[in-house]
Amino acid sequence: MKRTFSFSPLTVEAARVLGSQIRLARTQRRWTVAELAERVGTSSPTVQKIERGDPTVGLGLALEAAVLTGVTLFSPEPDHRRMEARHIADRLALLPQAVRAPVKIDDEF
Repeated sequence: MKRTFSFSPLTVEAARVLGSQIRLARTQRRWTVAELAERVGTSSPTVQKIERGDPTVGLGLALEAAVLTGVTLFSPEPDHRRMEARHIADRLALLPQAVRAPVKIDDEF
């Protein structure tokens, strides 16, 4: 049985913007959908879903399509990306390793 899931409007909008950027970059490179699909390692219908902004497509495939077409995902400077990654790692190191739901204590006798 297929599970239905509703994505937030912001998620849908972000997927559509990324898909449009990928389509624009692919077209500017004069690549067909089939050529991009081969480079990404997926099928043409999946690339079409990515370009339409279908949020059910795997994140890795969408990011790979973006990278291959030259869409900027983060800072284009490798040093800046590494610095940001270290900053996030430092912040994560200060937080607990796991997050647990609060335990409800029944202290009424």
